[in-house]
Amino acid sequence: MRHSRDLTKGSVPKNLWFLAWPQMVEGVFNSLDQMVDLFWAGRVIGFRAIGGIGVAQAYAHLVMMARTGLDIAMQAMISRAVGAGRMDTANHIALQGLTVTIILSSVLAVAGVLAAKPLLDLLALSDEVIAVTIVYLQYQFAGSAVQGWRKSAEATLQAAGDVLTPMKATLLARSLHIVITPFLIFGWFGAPEMGIAGAAAANIIAQAVGFVWNMYALFAGSAPLRLTLRGYRLDVPLMGRMLKIGLPASGTQLERGLSELMLVRLVAPFGDIALAAYALTRRLERLTHIGSMGMGRASGILVGQNLGAGSIERAKSTVRWAVGYVLVIRGFAGIVLLLAPAFFILIFNQDPAFLVVAIIWIRIQAVSGMLLGGGQVLQQSFNVAGDTMAPLLITFMSMWVLEVPAAFLLSQFTPLGQYGIPVAIGLAMFLRLALYALYYRTGRWTRVKVL
Repeated sequence: MRHSRDLTKGSVPKNLWFLAWPQMVEGVFNSLDQMVDLFWAGRVIGFRAIGGIGVAQAYAHLVMMARTGLDIAMQAMISRAVGAGRMDTANHIALQGLTVTIILSSVLAVAGVLAAKPLLDLLALSDEVIAVTIVYLQYQFAGSAVQGWRKSAEATLQAAGDVLTPMKATLLARSLHIVITPFLIFGWFGAPEMGIAGAAAANIIAQAVGFVWNMYALFAGSAPLRLTLRGYRLDVPLMGRMLKIGLPASGTQLERGLSELMLVRLVAPFGDIALAAYALTRRLERLTHIGSMGMGRASGILVGQNLGAGSIERAKSTVRWAVGYVLVIRGFAGIVLLLAPAFFILIFNQDPAFLVVAIIWIRIQAVSGMLLGGGQVLQQSFNVAGDTMAPLLITFMSMWVLEVPAAFLLSQFTPLGQYGIPVAIGLAMFLRLALYALYYRTGRWTRVKVL
């Protein structure tokens, strides 16, 4: 069955939701993946493990971000080709992109495994946090390779308009991860007893299953694209064009990942409780990203296909609808976190001192997080339209000109102390949304040549 439709015609809101809802469901399970690891860390070991796992996930996320630009470039080129009715071109682009991703993800993962201990030492973490984190981090780096393969196949399917197959692959992978994690942590029924590292090992197995599912759909012909290795060859010029489009997008993601690690460096001197509160807050923030990330990716794909078909006004309308929907979704999520932060914190750990600090962190982030969704939608839309330089520059301005310096100044030289860090994050979110909105109005993102 081909899970697709002509996205260049018909109702823009209906097409947007057709693409968005499976990616929102997928986002729920992607977020649960990290939350499951934090749950077992907090329940089995304590709040220090929450901080350590948060740091490890930030590093693994950084590796994923380094290759995310390739997925964005693939989606930009494939969606344009599909919108123009050039399916053979779309198939060729997909094979070249998957080849580069498999090689790059594997190299980055090996480098991460070898550098795990020095990377943790860079952040001035306590010895207790490093001890519970290092093996978990090495497994996370290994898993980032397999996850990169799955995400690349997923991006290929989505760009062609098939959002249901990747959703099913994610549901299967994340459910498998949730089920087998305690077996590998505690050594149930003859499984190896690996401690919290078992959660990361379970993730590797689950990601591999999801990758196989997506690749089967691509090669079996059950997706809009049908890949074949017959006549396969390396197309170096095409790979070069992908890198030209994708490198700025990877740069944007790396800016975000490195700024997060810089914030960890600023939080760490305030103690393990502050580090754990920061880690949990950022993970909960990503859980509330579900709507904005899913809607943002849907908007980007729809924008790409409509630009490929020459429908510029439909592309602009798509972005406006997506931003409006996301502001409502993020507003609701922010209100829930603002009113009931303790409910979420107690799921992971019940230490009274941790609870007091984490409540303040979450409430500050809940207010500022309401602004984040609109910026994410605009960034995704520009990226998949092929305009990857604007998000790179806007992210640099908001995170490295404002967020990191403000976090340092507010936390070190004002009575806010550690809470100056989430305040700085909120200021950066406001600036990012404002700059993206101004750039949207220029219309330059609709005129970028991709194919």
